[in-house]
Amino acid sequence: MELSKKDRFIQLIDEHKKIIYKIVNSYCPNRVDRKDLEQEIIIQLWSAFDAYNTDYKYSTWMYRIALNVAISFYRKERKWALKRDFIDEVSIFNMETNNLEQELERDHDIKLLQQFINNLNELDKALILLYLDNKKHNEMSEILGISKTNVATKIARIKIKLKKEFEKNRDNGNK
Repeated sequence: MELSKKDRFIQLIDEHKKIIYKIVNSYCPNRVDRKDLEQEIIIQLWSAFDAYNTDYKYSTWMYRIALNVAISFYRKERKWALKRDFIDEVSIFNMETNNLEQELERDHDIKLLQQFINNLNELDKALILLYLDNKKHNEMSEILGISKTNVATKIARIKIKLKKEFEKNRDNGNK
């Protein structure tokens, strides 16, 4: 029996809900606004569902729409803070450790990374999220509408900036 359009959509959303989760949490540190952004992304995905071309990966299509909605939402809602004051336990960065000192250092590094990502421009933020999600340059290129060469160059520049931020922070912390 073939699934209805609604059931197919729900199934795809369920299979790829981590994409929405990552984008919402990266673009919206305010918990109240996160639910609004999540709903707006799902509404836009549903509105565009008939236009989805099954020749392409659903995740690529979903990333593109979700990122565009998040960027638009972010531009409208300038009230968001630049810094995130939480570390989500389900975060892709979360790991278990038995050593409290290592855990505190890792928490500090995660907060620093989150702060760094939040301070990036919209395109670079989207790019680093895709990179952290282990997307290939080709897929990042498709999602963001930039060349593979541009993807590689931007990632290299972001890594250099990130390394400098960590070094600067470590130098300031040791003084």
